[in-house]
Amino acid sequence: MSFKIESVSTDNLELASQQLWQVLLPYLVYLSKSDLEQVEIAFMQMVEAHSEQRRKSGDFYIIHPVSACIILAEMQLDRDTLIAMLLHDVPEDTEVSLRDLEKFFSREVIFLISGVTKLSVIKYKGEDRYAENLRRMFVAMSRDIRVIFIKLADRLHNLETLDALPPKKAQRIALESLEIYAPIAQRLGMGKLQERLENLSFPYAYPNEYKALVSQVKQAYTTRQEILARIEYNLKIVLEAEQINYGQLYGRSKKYYSLYKKLTTGKTIDKVYDLIALRIITPDLATCYQVFAVIQSYFEPLPNRVKDYIASPKDNGYQSIHNTVKDIETGTIFEFQIRTEEMHEYCEYGVASHWAYKQKSSVNKNSFIDTDRFKWIQDLVNLGKEPLSEEEYLQYVTLDLFQDQIFVMTPKGDAIRLLQGSTALDFAFRIHQDIGKHTVLAKVNGSPVKLYESLQNGDIVEIITDKKQKPHRDWLNMVKTGSAARAIRNDLRKQGVKLG
Repeated sequence: MSFKIESVSTDNLELASQQLWQVLLPYLVYLSKSDLEQVEIAFMQMVEAHSEQRRKSGDFYIIHPVSACIILAEMQLDRDTLIAMLLHDVPEDTEVSLRDLEKFFSREVIFLISGVTKLSVIKYKGEDRYAENLRRMFVAMSRDIRVIFIKLADRLHNLETLDALPPKKAQRIALESLEIYAPIAQRLGMGKLQERLENLSFPYAYPNEYKALVSQVKQAYTTRQEILARIEYNLKIVLEAEQINYGQLYGRSKKYYSLYKKLTTGKTIDKVYDLIALRIITPDLATCYQVFAVIQSYFEPLPNRVKDYIASPKDNGYQSIHNTVKDIETGTIFEFQIRTEEMHEYCEYGVASHWAYKQKSSVNKNSFIDTDRFKWIQDLVNLGKEPLSEEEYLQYVTLDLFQDQIFVMTPKGDAIRLLQGSTALDFAFRIHQDIGKHTVLAKVNGSPVKLYESLQNGDIVEIITDKKQKPHRDWLNMVKTGSAARAIRNDLRKQGVKLG
């Protein structure tokens, strides 16, 4: 956010609204004149509806929808999304109803406002209520993905004002954000939004851990940044000598929450090689690989540390080359990230980049939802229809969908996405339920392994089946993924096995 709330009048509503419109206006320059007029109408309706309402901080309430709207405008989202963002709290918090708004705005806008209003009650108020509201959210996402864009921006601005809330409530909101909203942003490829959600939540969700981590790594950050500045300078000279138009080259420090997650897996700070990274944004694909070749020859590459997410994108669409190397002069180990400008835009905004105003006329609005990449959204909807207890549903949502992922290969070379820590048996069920339930043996990289052994990124897995084989009860302890566990439970029930 490039302005401070303190700069907006808190005493006079008319003056505050004028100031807020002037703050918002520069972010809307990409809109057509007619679209801008519609957004201005929505702005005036929002001001009139909320009127003198105040937030816990004492500020006029209208500051919140405008601040959240700016977050979406920075992504150049379409007119209807911006209008819905401005009006999203009106039906719930004022006397103006959806029916009243129908007089001024399209059916599409009303649908978006309605979808967000229904999600406003997603809170930790008992597992039953919370699980039901999550189901509702995923259904709304499947119908129009822009609903979650609005909800994420709404949550992000609320996190920026957590200091006005009682500590326990602030912690609850921060935990929700880390466990539900940041992972959704990650799965949608919205890296910039995910990062901001995590950075704002971490100090409130885990205050003691946050303070300890900052104290622990402060000197490590400073030392590595000084070394990296020299490496960056030297590399620019090398690339220019090779006459490579590399584009942008700059350092990137790993954010605290991302580092915290790595350290909780048992890694020590000296083994986190991307604590400081150099990021190179090139004008085209060919230059990515030219830069990569220079880096390979100029630095000492670490074995098996090249990850080409350009050739094999991550499940959320992320593309970049990651390469961990050692600087021979200083002995410093660090990571390079190389990608094109277009890939970088997607890394920042993910699915939202498909909704960018400049592409609006050429993109079928929800076409990308139907691809395999976003099949997980429909999987969430289908999961909500299954006869699961609320506890099981919450477990599957948080464990099966929001954990770190690996990619393993079939013998034919197909990449299969799995949760980190998944076993050969998880892999078998991920290929097909019939293959999973008849599995008798697995081979990883040509060697037989136990069905419960964890797989590693890049493993080639072959499954041997026998029609006489049936799932056993102890298989439930061999799988990591909720989908495999559900398939095993269903088959055991058909066999008449009591699960307790």
